[in-house]
Amino acid sequence: MSAATVSRGARRFLLASAAALVLALAADLAALPRRTLVVLALFGFVLHALFGKAYSLVPSYFDRRLAVPRAPAVHLPLSLVGVAGLALAPLAGVPGLVGTVGAAGWALGVAVFLAALGWTLRGNLTGAETATGEANAGRRTVDRFANGFVPVVLAYLAFGSYETLAAVVGLPAVLGPYPPRASHLLGAGTAALLVFAVGFRLLPRFLVAHPPRALVAVVLPAGAVAPLLLAASLARRGLAFRTGAALEAVAVVGFALSFVALFARSDRRRVGFYGVFAGVVAGLLAVAAGLWIAFGPSVPGLVPAHLRLNLVGFLGLTVVGVSYQFYPPAVGTFPGAGDRTALVALVALAGGLLLTAAGLVAGNAALGDAGTAVSLAGALLHLYLLAGLFRER
Repeated sequence: MSAATVSRGARRFLLASAAALVLALAADLAALPRRTLVVLALFGFVLHALFGKAYSLVPSYFDRRLAVPRAPAVHLPLSLVGVAGLALAPLAGVPGLVGTVGAAGWALGVAVFLAALGWTLRGNLTGAETATGEANAGRRTVDRFANGFVPVVLAYLAFGSYETLAAVVGLPAVLGPYPPRASHLLGAGTAALLVFAVGFRLLPRFLVAHPPRALVAVVLPAGAVAPLLLAASLARRGLAFRTGAALEAVAVVGFALSFVALFARSDRRRVGFYGVFAGVVAGLLAVAAGLWIAFGPSVPGLVPAHLRLNLVGFLGLTVVGVSYQFYPPAVGTFPGAGDRTALVALVALAGGLLLTAAGLVAGNAALGDAGTAVSLAGALLHLYLLAGLFRER
């Protein structure tokens, strides 16, 4: 029963995540404040999906069962209140209390998540126990190394959530009350690093191949150090910022090369893998934009393009692709269910994103809006597929 409870909670997080992606793209199309877009895309879409799968996967990767099976059911309402309040707060005419309630709800939800996982993993915080069976004995070195970075992910989540709360309610902020700092802690430190750590365990098994160990050894340390450097030096754009940008680029490029190697070594060609492939391509474009921001002359539109390539592209397409691996669209019996619809959703999300990024960099608002509308259509298809699959379960 506890496994079913956790699984049901994970599905609800993923459904909330898919709905938040629709809202994020609609907010972008409506030209709402950038902070609203960031909250819906990062907090609502990316992090909700990662929370849901972390409740299911992380305990098993540490040879444990979730100690508090009902934690997802407690966490999700708090988190939804948090996202709603934080997304509405930047809008004109919204009382300050809305943002305060949102920040408090988000922080309380994160506290539930951290407490549940912390209590579950006690006694094995380094991840030395991996639950890797004898049939996969050759994977243990990578599994153990990847596990060791999960506590770093949790630390970034706690840090970024505190900075978010501090900026809203007036608590002393460690890095200062500048929301993009917290976004980098949560986006690069929590979301991207968790994709790296869990991805090096999950994707090789999906593809029945082994990742290049040299890349694993480079990606995870670089991905662990870079977010702190970026967040701490974001406003100054000096040596620390450039070092952080370079390290994050190394991590993303290394992860992309690792996935391409896995893909090439595998004979499996499922629809979800194309989503991850599109995600790592978007990640390469995002780090190229990030390196230009750090080292090159200012280009109007490059920062918002970088934001979207990371949140909707690298993290977003990866999340969508992996979700189709866990919940295959082809098993659905409702109208439109199937890999073809999933592929259309992925193509719309990725193609629309490229148009949006190009429009932002070129200063062509019509092109950017057209791209966002195409991505929105893909997000609606993704939400439809997940809702139908979960309803049939």
